[in-house]
Amino acid sequence: MPVQMIQAVGALFIGGVFVFAGIEHFAKFGAMRDYLAAQKFPAPALMLAAGSTVEIIAGSLLAVGMTKPLAAGALILFTLATNLTLLRFWATAGPERQVLRNAFLINIAVIGGLLLAGTY
Repeated sequence: MPVQMIQAVGALFIGGVFVFAGIEHFAKFGAMRDYLAAQKFPAPALMLAAGSTVEIIAGSLLAVGMTKPLAAGALILFTLATNLTLLRFWATAGPERQVLRNAFLINIAVIGGLLLAGTY
């Protein structure tokens, strides 16, 4: 399989994950908003709507190969913000710390994939 095709499939997969997540956040908006509010997230409804919109639009653009650097950059910023505001494993203890740390590290790997997807 040619390298360009592999890169296109990779961008489709990683972009598609963000599109799926953004749609799911809108489908479960009330529960997601309540979770963000419980985490003391500022303006949870507004931030959820804005973040989910970024996921859908930037994920779609990346998935179809349009403005890949811009789309990947937006998703990198979104993922970094999510990591630093919601996956604060360093502020927890016990089993929750492990779960949050794993999710944090997975998001770091996703950022690595986005860096690659946005540069090809």
